[in-house]
Amino acid sequence: MDFAQLATFQAVIESGSFDAAARELHVTPSAVSQRIKALERSVGQVLVRRTKPCVATPAGEALVRFAGQVALLEREAIGQARGGTRVSIVVNADSLHTWFLPALAAVPGPQYELHTDDEYYTADLLRSGTAMAAVTADDTAVQGCRIERLGAMRYLAVGRPDDRAMVRYNRKDHLQHRFLTGRSEMFEEHFVPSASAFIEAVRMGLGWGLVPEWIARDDISEGRYVDLHPGRHLDVPLHWQYWRIGSAVLDELTAAVKAAAAPFLRS
Repeated sequence: MDFAQLATFQAVIESGSFDAAARELHVTPSAVSQRIKALERSVGQVLVRRTKPCVATPAGEALVRFAGQVALLEREAIGQARGGTRVSIVVNADSLHTWFLPALAAVPGPQYELHTDDEYYTADLLRSGTAMAAVTADDTAVQGCRIERLGAMRYLAVGRPDDRAMVRYNRKDHLQHRFLTGRSEMFEEHFVPSASAFIEAVRMGLGWGLVPEWIARDDISEGRYVDLHPGRHLDVPLHWQYWRIGSAVLDELTAAVKAAAAPFLRS
């Protein structure tokens, strides 16, 4: 495969247009177009939807991952000589707020680019090639990825006994509804798209919500709110998925992620 064509394809998808890719690569838009057409001919598939922004076709999505993997290995090799490589990771907000950052601090050197999404959607960024690794609730390995079980994040339903409102992170957040399965209560809903602000909203009485156990226990003991359903909890199994490419950086980061998760997640 022509790696100049592959790099051009990656630039088009990441920048969203042929013109932007041309500026990034310091070539003409015509050269970008010719490289993409040549790559599509060699693969025998249309790889780019010429929309605004340009996006990969289903056939192109696998190539996006491959292009990213090649780029990572190239950066890793150069980084060993010059120092520094970029690693893109997607992680759910609660993990990022609680246990995840020490894993990054344990592996200095790479330039980290973090994305956040609901744990049931984070694997989508692996499939699209946007992320190289993910903390995810998806226990099915994405093609080309390894998967390691980290443990389960336990949540407690906390708030004030008279709460008639529910706090959710965003419209992808269905933890509260999963906890209420089989029950008929109706609640007003507030959406607070920040892990720290979500917890503070529950503390201030905006409504009840599911809060990670180790935060909830301290707040309950200090009287900020109560456990609304003693003896009940919701466990969300979390996994670490990452590109299977023999990257020393990803292997080292995987060990750090597992070590950082162990004290906070249920086995």
